[in-house]
Amino acid sequence: MKGLGKKEAFVLVLGDLIALFAALWLSLLLRYGALPSGDLLSLHLSVFSVIFILWIIVYSIAGLYDKLNFFSERKLSRGLIRAQIINSALAIAFFYLIPSVAITPKIVLFIYVVVSFVLLYVWREFLVTHLPLRKKQRALLIAGGDEMQQFQDEMNNNPRYGIVCAATINLDQADPEELQRDIASLIEREQVKIVIVDLYHEKAQAMVSSLYTFLFSQVIFINFHQLYEAVFDRIPLSVVTHSWFVENISPRSKQTYDILKWLMDTVISIILAVITLPLTLASAILIKWEDGGDIFFTQDRIGKNNAIIKNYKFRTMFAHTEADGLAKDSRMTKIGALLRKLRIDELPQLLNVLKGDISLIGPRPEIPVLVKQYEQEVPYYRVRHLIKPGLSGWAQLYQKDPPKVSADAQKTQIKLSYDLYYIKNRSFVLDLRIALKTIAVLLSRSGV
Repeated sequence: MKGLGKKEAFVLVLGDLIALFAALWLSLLLRYGALPSGDLLSLHLSVFSVIFILWIIVYSIAGLYDKLNFFSERKLSRGLIRAQIINSALAIAFFYLIPSVAITPKIVLFIYVVVSFVLLYVWREFLVTHLPLRKKQRALLIAGGDEMQQFQDEMNNNPRYGIVCAATINLDQADPEELQRDIASLIEREQVKIVIVDLYHEKAQAMVSSLYTFLFSQVIFINFHQLYEAVFDRIPLSVVTHSWFVENISPRSKQTYDILKWLMDTVISIILAVITLPLTLASAILIKWEDGGDIFFTQDRIGKNNAIIKNYKFRTMFAHTEADGLAKDSRMTKIGALLRKLRIDELPQLLNVLKGDISLIGPRPEIPVLVKQYEQEVPYYRVRHLIKPGLSGWAQLYQKDPPKVSADAQKTQIKLSYDLYYIKNRSFVLDLRIALKTIAVLLSRSGV
């Protein structure tokens, strides 16, 4: 997910845990009308500690630790309400369906849900209100292209960042001979403490030695591309060159991760296949019953190292309407419409995971005809095929306006920037973030 920084996330989670503990203490106080004794508090805390952990996981799935949602009051209230509904159901199931639980609170649990919501909301509002009070560092931004303007807008308009771009130099328009003079003038006039510079820009390379002299003025230098990547969770397209791939994409350094990921893919897919077996059988019967056609729909996709793989799904449209995968087609069966809405049509792809064609997490595989076109129109597009594709991916979750079934080179370039971010930074932590966000998306699409 587009998470907060590590320190901010730690503070936020710690504050949430304290709020949950305080809510338990207040709930016992309100329930019994007296300060809770040590024994009473210990009894409840020993059980509610499990609830705390479960609820934090639900908050993460609900996006309450996403940096893009953190400062939105509307999203905060809606996210908390949705999370508390789910948490209430989890708590009820935990207390009343597990015989070994020592207590079965009813009134306390009801009070706790309400009180914890209030405390969490107040805590987060307090944090949002006071974070902007940090004095922002004035920065000089030296870069170019659309990414420069996008970065400047984000820095200056989002209160979570401790930097404001007080001045800018557009390298696309700057005169190389005047750059050093302009930089010195802006640093002095705007009282700049930080210089954010695009070191990959051809004009910036020519002035690196000049920038060195400003180190003795206590000016801090930050690589524009590294900061851009940290803010937007994607690779700026202007940095993507042959040298960038040599520096950042190394299959050998991920060998241990790839082996462990394969093991996790296999185990989780088997578990999911067993759990969803009744749903799979029911779907197959309904598809066959509706029109007597094939149960499964297979389509060629491009996998790792440009290998062609057979992608399995439940058939959701009438026969011969899904072959090319490009044109929109409204001839969807009634059962198929339901399967697509609930994403049940993708359950057969667990077979692809077990076969080793795809992973649970990775860039979404494309059809060959689109790949052939994109390889001609989008630079370095083939790099996304260095790893296995996946059921759910970084770009799929975070690109606001992704390319549809028809070809769109411009949107695919943006999609590639997200795919490259994943390829560069892939890890178990990142896979977990994607998995949690995927669950949140599936729940929201299902109306939960």
